[in-house]
Amino acid sequence: MPELVVADLWLGHARGPSRLIVEAGVVTQIAPIESTTGRAPAGSMSAMPGLVDHHVHLGLVDHAALAGGPVVEVHDLGWVPNEIAAIRAQPPAGVVVRAAGPFHTAPGGYPSGRSWAPEGAVRTIVSAEDVRRAVADAVAFDAVLFKVTLHSAMPMLDDATLDALVGSAHAAGLRVGVHAEGPGQAARAIDAGADVLVHAPWTERLPDTLLARAVPMTWCSTLAIHDAQSQETAVDNLRRFVSHGGRVVYGTDMGNGPTPVGPSAAEIVALGQVGLEGDALLRALTGCDTALPRVALGRLLASPHPLPRTATEVVSWLNDSRRLTVPFEEHHGR
Repeated sequence: MPELVVADLWLGHARGPSRLIVEAGVVTQIAPIESTTGRAPAGSMSAMPGLVDHHVHLGLVDHAALAGGPVVEVHDLGWVPNEIAAIRAQPPAGVVVRAAGPFHTAPGGYPSGRSWAPEGAVRTIVSAEDVRRAVADAVAFDAVLFKVTLHSAMPMLDDATLDALVGSAHAAGLRVGVHAEGPGQAARAIDAGADVLVHAPWTERLPDTLLARAVPMTWCSTLAIHDAQSQETAVDNLRRFVSHGGRVVYGTDMGNGPTPVGPSAAEIVALGQVGLEGDALLRALTGCDTALPRVALGRLLASPHPLPRTATEVVSWLNDSRRLTVPFEEHHGR
């Protein structure tokens, strides 16, 4: 079986110099390498999983440009179901695509009428039968989550319908992700038992009592899409949410304006402003919470830099990274 040697390996935590045993494209064993000098040999590389972007809209970008890059998995959080299913079935090379399907909202609710949102990307919910059918369709679609929108400037689901959607989705084994925009909407999502806020709240400063109730949730960052004032609010909310024990994951809202197709240096730097560094930062970026016993080789990146600990180091590390492959050359030919 092929073997790869890296100067340092991160899988949930730093594992030091490691020998990776590869079988059928999967790392099946990881063995530590004892260092006699206390440092890695010159020219050797460190390795860690690639980025998982938990909030994208592939229908709005040239998603083929993701092929073979540092982003190894994306979660599309709102598009025409048959169109995104086709992309999911034939994704960019080396990228796993997971998808939510349509936005679920009240008649006329967000993002209805937006120039970027095709009609088939929005599904309206009025009745209990609408709830039943929407949840059943999401299960059949194998949705990564059930996407709901609450935008206070547009028609919104009432509390009873929101509660019914969350309860029905949970009963079917689905997580619920909410776009919460405007006064009181993050609180509605939190109190309804939603699992994910697909944006760190940016339209108001949330009280700490509410953040404490939100701890069971996951928040997608999407910090870099905002203007300076809104980003300041989002960073403050996210920093305090994390301090309460909340979980944050990297999400860029790729397709929302001039966002890059691939890693977003601005989003990574903003996560540093939240206060994430070290293992916490890398976990948010990669979705890797524990040392995995088996990992697909194609999900690992290698870079000539030491493992990064800060946001700025992550950006430099990624700029010089490439997918880890067999055979693996020690030098980096950039």
